[in-house]
This record gives sequence, structure tokens and C-alpha cells, in this order.
Amino acid sequence: MANTDAGNFIWYDLLTSDPGAAVAFYEHVFDWTSSGLGDGADYAMFSTAQGMLGGAGKLPEPMKRQGVPAHWQGAVKVADVDAKAAQAEKMGGRVYFPPTDYPEAGRIAVIADPLGAVIKLFAPLQNKGAHDANQPGEFAWRELLSQEHETALAFYSQLFGWKRMRDHDMGAMGKYVIFGSGGVELGGMFTKPKEVPMSAWIYYVNVADLNATLSRAKAKGATVVAGPMDVPGGSRIVQLTDPQGAIFALLERTTP
Repeated sequence: MANTDAGNFIWYDLLTSDPGAAVAFYEHVFDWTSSGLGDGADYAMFSTAQGMLGGAGKLPEPMKRQGVPAHWQGAVKVADVDAKAAQAEKMGGRVYFPPTDYPEAGRIAVIADPLGAVIKLFAPLQNKGAHDANQPGEFAWRELLSQEHETALAFYSQLFGWKRMRDHDMGAMGKYVIFGSGGVELGGMFTKPKEVPMSAWIYYVNVADLNATLSRAKAKGATVVAGPMDVPGGSRIVQLTDPQGAIFALLERTTP
């Protein structure tokens, strides 16, 4: 199986209490299109002009009972899901959902890093590559709030081959480490504030007009968590929760 873009994020799943309502919300906010949520199906796929981007499905009951909120999960492309899941466990991670085949999609597992942040492993059947993140409506940045970002970086560097590309000094909040793969910046990570209850990933969607997108999201029930704010590099961001409580973020780039 061809495996270009290994180590890159290639899929994003939303686990939510009401997939139908979530689909309507994100279609309105980002002009995404969806398919598959009909005739009793409980999973819909989101698409942009570049093709399928991710999906939305029902938050499993066992997770609900444990108090897990609606959330997005990013999937990283790997050549061998089983080998990577085993490697993650040996390095102190945890396998929450074992390697499983999905017809017409590929093999997937859900793991957590040693500090508790959840991420997916995905070996697609077809050579599914990453989208051009500079286009509106695409996931353009991934941010890890970790209990200890240096430990997390070491874990992901071994697992996915991610490299530390540069650091940004946030003053009292410590360092923000920007990581990447194949010379391309994928996201950042930092040690979370104490008031953030657990390690978690936040996924940012690229938008052409942050103010207009934010207005659409708020009109449909989104709540602002932080921002809007300017960030280094000339971009603006805002973090939100959707009507079902899943956190996501908007990113408006003023420079590529």
C-alpha cells in the first residue's frame, strides 16, 4: 500500500451527542458538504472542495457514562496501525480502541499518549494524502495542551517522526513548541495551565474571514472559549465550543 504523507494528519472525526445537529452546524459555519447520515446511519462524512475531510458520529455510550464530552479526534497516517499501537503502549501510551478494519476506509486504532491526550492511527486503503491547509474550510493547525509538552514531544517524535521546528516564548506561560513533518509545520504544543483539566488536542480550521465565520457559528449556538486574538505570524484565532460542547477553533492567516 502506498503511504505518502505518513506522519501527517489526514482525517478528523467528531464524536458527538447529536450527529445530525452537528452536521447542520458545521455545514452552515464552513460550507462543508456531508453524506451518509440517512436511512438510519449514525455516521456522516464531511467534504470540502479537496475531497473528504472527516466525519461525525455518535459518542459511544460507555464514553458518555465516563463523562467524556463531545470532541474532535485527529487521525495520523501510518503504514502499520498494529505496529504503531504496540509501539505506543511500549512507550507508556494506551490503546483505547484496538486496530480495526473499516470496509472501504482502512485500518484504525485510537490511542492516548502517556499524558492522556487521545489521537487516532489510520492506515487508509487508498493513498489518501493531506489536504492543502491554506484553503478555507481545511484544518490548518493542531494544538496539544499537555501536562508536560517535552514528554509529549518525545513520544510523538518516536511514534510519528515529528520534528521540533522552532520554539516561541510565551513568557509566564512557558514555551510553545512548533512541530512538523517533512519540513512542514503541522501544529504546536505547550504545557497546559493548571485550570485546564486534562491533556487534549484542539483543531483549527482555516477561514478567509474570521469575524464573519465567528458570527455564523455564534448565531447557530457556538460559545466562545478564548479570543478572538492575534498570534505571532500575523494570524488571528478564536477557540469555540459547538452546540454539543465539542471544542474547535478558527484560524485566519494574513500571511501563508
